[in-house]
Amino acid sequence: MTTSPALAELTGDYVLDPAHTRIGFIARHAMVTKVRGSFHQFEGTAHLDGADPARSTAQVVMKTESIDTGVEQRDQHLRTNDFLDVPNFPDITFRTTSIEPHSDTEYRVTGDLTIKDTTRPVTIDFEYTGNAVDPYGNRRVGLEGSVTISRKEYGVTWNAALEGGGVLVGDKVVLEFDISAIKQG
Repeated sequence: MTTSPALAELTGDYVLDPAHTRIGFIARHAMVTKVRGSFHQFEGTAHLDGADPARSTAQVVMKTESIDTGVEQRDQHLRTNDFLDVPNFPDITFRTTSIEPHSDTEYRVTGDLTIKDTTRPVTIDFEYTGNAVDPYGNRRVGLEGSVTISRKEYGVTWNAALEGGGVLVGDKVVLEFDISAIKQG
């Protein structure tokens, strides 16, 4: 696959812009609705190779203490050993192992996701949403992607049975990445 000349010009090192990036999640609650949340503290870097996107790399570290669903009591419970065990596992990490371009705007990104003490490979389909120079002269690139994981596969197994059947918290969790990254140098 060939890449466009414009994409080749994006080669370089990038950092996530926390003011314009969202790393979130969606989980089923009580079998009938979805709870949405995000991590407010994170950092990430990437090296983009526009001429050969498969040679690009990225890593993201999310601070588990920054989990926010908009309900403080629920957030406190998510920080306990029942879920994220924040005192013992302050970070969730993702590090790429391969990037496979499907077009000039679609990429399949595979990497190692670590939650608590478990690392498993995941593949996230990302869409390149564009690039621009902001009013401060910074080159930005945008990416959006999501992946569904099983929280049980990461040792996050707490649950409660519901009186009418089913469980309080669904196993499947959708991780969402809306990324704005700023080119360095």
